[in-house]
Amino acid sequence: MTEATTRDYPCDICGSFECAEIPAAARYTGGKPIHVCKKCGFVYVRSRRNFREIADDWSDNLFGSHYTARVPYMKARHVFLAETLYKELGGLERKRVCDIGAGEGVFLDLLKGPDYGADVFGIEPSRANGQLMQLKDIPHFVGAIEDYVASSGSGAGTFDVVTCMWTLENCEKPRDMLAAAYDALDNDGHLLLATSSRILVPFKKPLNYYLAPAEHLDTHCFRFSANTQRAILAECGFEVVFSNRYVDHDVLCMIARKKPSGSKIEWVGDDWQDVIEFFERWDQETRRYYSEF
Repeated sequence: MTEATTRDYPCDICGSFECAEIPAAARYTGGKPIHVCKKCGFVYVRSRRNFREIADDWSDNLFGSHYTARVPYMKARHVFLAETLYKELGGLERKRVCDIGAGEGVFLDLLKGPDYGADVFGIEPSRANGQLMQLKDIPHFVGAIEDYVASSGSGAGTFDVVTCMWTLENCEKPRDMLAAAYDALDNDGHLLLATSSRILVPFKKPLNYYLAPAEHLDTHCFRFSANTQRAILAECGFEVVFSNRYVDHDVLCMIARKKPSGSKIEWVGDDWQDVIEFFERWDQETRRYYSEF
């Protein structure tokens, strides 16, 4: 088997090369480093493969065996996000909704149903998952959203809403993915960005369940706090108009409006030393209270 080629990246939000390893993280990843940016506090895997290798790894090795949207907790998350979109956007009927990393189409199948009535489309790198969407009569594109938008300009200004749920963490360059989402949206369109709420909030799971040894840490490259999620949205032209109560919730969900190109949107990052201290305390609590570790 050919060894994967990796390269070191700067911070994906502010572009700084100044970063520090998070010591507590390495105790759970088999010694492989996870970094925090010293300028904005973003937590990321610095050394990673290109996006096609990461997408293929998810499609061929991880999806289905390690992850599926059909499990109950993911279905619960989907209902929460669908209801949030419905409420915040004043309904979804006939709205054109694109889901990046649509998987088996579970979320889109929910949105196109009678409760919401959306006009749905899926972007998904896995051909097997594309076939599952086809069985659900969900129009889709097999590949990355960057490829979809670039293909003959077919994606430009197509959608009212783009959703990106537990997907931005698993790519080579999150700003490229968000830039493609920006181009795919109509003027004044909205992006829903959702991930797990874990950084600088009360501990919601033991650290050994959050970080684990892996052949490639870049299958989960990025870990967002509320501040850094707002920051990357702002850098890509999105202004947050809704954020959920993530402090006591598993989900960190933001809805952001596409602003005119070149708009200046202010943001504030995290203190990198606070982030390192947070992981140290998380490690201590994990080892103190979870005997199986």
